[in-house]
Amino acid sequence: MPQLAVEDAIPWTQRLLGAPLQSLVAVVVGILVLALLRWMIGRTVRSVVEGTSHMRSQARRLMLRGGVDPGPADPLALARRVQRAETMGSVLRSAAALVVGVVVLTVVANIYGWDLAPVLASAGVAGVALGFGAQTLVKDLLSGIFMLIEDQYGVGDVIDLGDVSGTVEEVGLRVTQVRDLKGTLWYVRNGEIVRVGNKTQGWSRALVEIRIGPDQDTDVAVGLLREAAAALAADPLISPLLLDSPDVTAFEDLSGESVMLRAMVKTVPAQQWVVQRALRAQIQRVFGAGGVPLALPRREVHVERAQPPAQDQTKSD
Repeated sequence: MPQLAVEDAIPWTQRLLGAPLQSLVAVVVGILVLALLRWMIGRTVRSVVEGTSHMRSQARRLMLRGGVDPGPADPLALARRVQRAETMGSVLRSAAALVVGVVVLTVVANIYGWDLAPVLASAGVAGVALGFGAQTLVKDLLSGIFMLIEDQYGVGDVIDLGDVSGTVEEVGLRVTQVRDLKGTLWYVRNGEIVRVGNKTQGWSRALVEIRIGPDQDTDVAVGLLREAAAALAADPLISPLLLDSPDVTAFEDLSGESVMLRAMVKTVPAQQWVVQRALRAQIQRVFGAGGVPLALPRREVHVERAQPPAQDQTKSD
């Protein structure tokens, strides 16, 4: 009788319940672990969103009880927090799928005794080549991830990126969309952002500077400016936007043509321009009623005319 091979001597049931069953178990466990991780990430994102909505409802209840309204910037802050949580949840889900997939593939390779050294070497070479070709993409993605983690800016913020300044409409891992004052929508790659000036994060400041003539009474002008600031704080439409009492100072600049006065007040985010316009209107009304004119720009022009040559009065005979 011919000698049976070693593998033929193994019963088919044992072969079936060996490597194939172990591989199936590894794949099923990997799927369950991935589903659990995705559920945990999704639950965390939902808790952040629901917590933000709960904070908003509490702020509204406080307003109804006589507290301070969080202001028009609250919906923007809500959208910003929700988008940030959803973006980070998407990144974590993708990372979890990648890690679980690599682990399952490694376990299956060990079960069947596959030699992954050549594959890993080829993948390493391909990864280096791909890394050199996709440096810009990787840089954009890493910059976007750190930007979200550090909360540098979000939807609704007014930012200054140097060449582009405007309102953030969408934040992604690779590109940030900014719409400027003229309505142009700019797509800025995150990896190209060197510096960011956020004008609406946390709180803002309304700043108005005026000039009066050097011959005017500065004390009277300062009193009128304080009166305008007090009228602004008493305005029922503007007062919810103020976070502090207005501060009025004088002699911020002094020249032969004018004296600079300054009024500034801390406001809720993104509302400093509304407060500045209202304050300028109050200044115009109060200074007009007080008879104190604002300084006008003056320019002195000196004209030098050439003198006619002196005529010789002597006459020759």
